[in-house]
Amino acid sequence: MKMRLILLFLVFFSPISFAKIPPRFFPSSFDDQLSSKGKLSYETNYFTQILDHFNYNNPQTFQQRYLLNDKYWGGSKNNAPIFVYTGNEGNIEWFTQNTGFMFEIARHFNALLVFIEHRFYGKSIPYGGDKTIAYSNKTTLGYLSSTQALADYATLIIDLKNNLTAIDSPVVVFGGSYGGMLAAWFRLKYPHVTIGALASSAPILNFGNITSPYSFNNIITQDFKGESENCYKVIKGLWKKIEDMAKTKDGLEKLRKSFRICKNYISQGALENWLYTAFVYTAMTDYPTPSNFLNPLPAYPVKQMCKAIDDPKSGKDTFEKIYGAANIYYNYTGNATCFDLNDHSDPHGLAGWTWQACTEMVMPTDGNNKESIFPPSKWDYNERAQFCKSNFGVEPRPNWVTTEFGGYNIERVLKRFGSNIIFFNGLRDPWSGAGVLKDISKSIVAIVAKEGAHHVDLRWSSKEDPKWLKQVREREVNIISNWFSQYYQSLNEIY
Repeated sequence: MKMRLILLFLVFFSPISFAKIPPRFFPSSFDDQLSSKGKLSYETNYFTQILDHFNYNNPQTFQQRYLLNDKYWGGSKNNAPIFVYTGNEGNIEWFTQNTGFMFEIARHFNALLVFIEHRFYGKSIPYGGDKTIAYSNKTTLGYLSSTQALADYATLIIDLKNNLTAIDSPVVVFGGSYGGMLAAWFRLKYPHVTIGALASSAPILNFGNITSPYSFNNIITQDFKGESENCYKVIKGLWKKIEDMAKTKDGLEKLRKSFRICKNYISQGALENWLYTAFVYTAMTDYPTPSNFLNPLPAYPVKQMCKAIDDPKSGKDTFEKIYGAANIYYNYTGNATCFDLNDHSDPHGLAGWTWQACTEMVMPTDGNNKESIFPPSKWDYNERAQFCKSNFGVEPRPNWVTTEFGGYNIERVLKRFGSNIIFFNGLRDPWSGAGVLKDISKSIVAIVAKEGAHHVDLRWSSKEDPKWLKQVREREVNIISNWFSQYYQSLNEIY
């Protein structure tokens, strides 16, 4: 059975022949939100969107997909709120199905739910929906940017509110990972469109040397080391063993058999990248309950990986120990008979992220010090630039995000003019090192969970959720409630 590498904020090359592109970032207790087919209940719509919001000489448009759920909406006559998810770098249905928090609190707030797909992803492809044309060159891909996406969201939200005669319905935007970055930036750039934003696991400080390029992998290292010193040492020593084995005459074949790799393809770099991916995304999705966001995983998968590595039954064979760990990420269901390292399928439509990482999303994450579980390496901008020039004919703009959205002295800057943003970060998430971890003001609040993983607060709730996670969500609901109280009070004063 072929295994697919589903990567969020994904890595295409990396320090060990790993990529220099940054990684691309449930049981429901609310069964009434599910349709008869077991899918979430939502209506699919399309909006005729402007291709270039900043050039009056370009009349082109495209069809942008958005999903709507009005099950609990209180209606425009009551100025009931609208919750908008600012879509990530992939199929919007994927993120909708894994953002149960919005569905769960919609009833409490009588809110309309809107999930907007990011341009150039899913079915929101310009040029007549032809991805081949849209992704063909730097001229067509040039319209894929965060600023264009934010303008899309503003345009669509305003039009939707007009059509619903819901002009005075307050809008709160939600997002996780890159979507969380967009939610925060949307609140800052379009405060007249949204009254607040919940930005979960949003690494908005991973630009312009604000965050160390060693931060990302340091956190992954600590995640595994914190579970087991032996687990850490086995992973750390793995890469040299693979390198040495690959040099021998029959080494690659032994590696293939050790890791149950399909016979069609194997290389040292591909195997290393496959294992690196498993460790990175297991750390990111180290949730306290079973999940199916990237791959089917048990609760606390980092702990389960280390249990496999520490299992005395595997003896002293490092490869067998690591295979047991990788199997947690790639084959928890037990259905795979071998793993295909040459499978480049993209089931969630994430391919556009490579372009974004080559233009404005220049996020250094691949530094490794001598303590890292990955081989020592340094962030090399020139290597990124060379890749981008070779593949797209463009030079990255590493300072554009801080120019457009800020980042330096963020506490001082946002304290002067920002308001109504919740930044959630779980410290087991490698992206948390580039997140906002301290309150900026009374209304720009940082919620930090020591045991939290990547946007865990936005997942469907479960009876098995730990107390700290329930408290995080309760606090978020209370803060949003206060935003509404202030908004409706000001609205009454106006009228």
